[in-house]
Amino acid sequence: MIVDYPAPAQVPMLRALWKEAFADTDDFLDTFFHTGFHPRRCRCITEDGAVAAALYWFEAACRGQRFAYVYAVATAKSRRGQGLFSALLADTKRLLTDIGFDGILLVPETEALGRMYEKFGFFPCTSIWEQTVEAGAQKLPVRQISVDAYALLRWQMLPEDAVVQEGEILPLLAAQYHFWAGEGFLALGQFDDGKLICREFLGDERAMPGLLRTLEVRCGHFRTPGTQRPFAWLLPLQPHCMRPAYFGLALD
Repeated sequence: MIVDYPAPAQVPMLRALWKEAFADTDDFLDTFFHTGFHPRRCRCITEDGAVAAALYWFEAACRGQRFAYVYAVATAKSRRGQGLFSALLADTKRLLTDIGFDGILLVPETEALGRMYEKFGFFPCTSIWEQTVEAGAQKLPVRQISVDAYALLRWQMLPEDAVVQEGEILPLLAAQYHFWAGEGFLALGQFDDGKLICREFLGDERAMPGLLRTLEVRCGHFRTPGTQRPFAWLLPLQPHCMRPAYFGLALD
């Protein structure tokens, strides 16, 4: 078993493992491996020449601390239950600690996965609120903005002690989402069968119905800072690591 950064020749195997684990489309994988992937932000386990497990991360920050947002953790179906995840996580913890990260953040897809990560030292550290809203009667002045403009304005709208996510994650977000700004709010989302799936809404929630009317959709599902349910889990890597208060941009 070899745990290391992937070699260029292993990228097709990483794609195949990702597709097996998450069933994402080829279009998404093309986008990810073109805009979001870098071998120095990936660790994988190779056995008998094949990639058996892998994970990826983006860098994030909060109050001067460095966090690695880990995502797309996968083990080949034929190799599950053999301790590969434990080995991969142990290696990643060692590596990220050595290169100066203060903690690891991740967003479990299910409650069961959250409980599994807790066995490895992770614990819930941030939460969100989710709600479904119907379109209102009146439109609002709304402008579509670039992802760079969203990142800049987001600084002003984030709750105190929130995780800032910029850098390499932005081109991947731009390939998947639209970004809007209005008086007192920001929104990031995508359309799905006549609905708006808003992955992050910051600011005045009273603007939600008007935003939906302007975008000509019948309803929207909004994710905002709040206390409804746990969202991000934290694994401290340094004794001084302080838990953030909000984490918003998850690749789910």
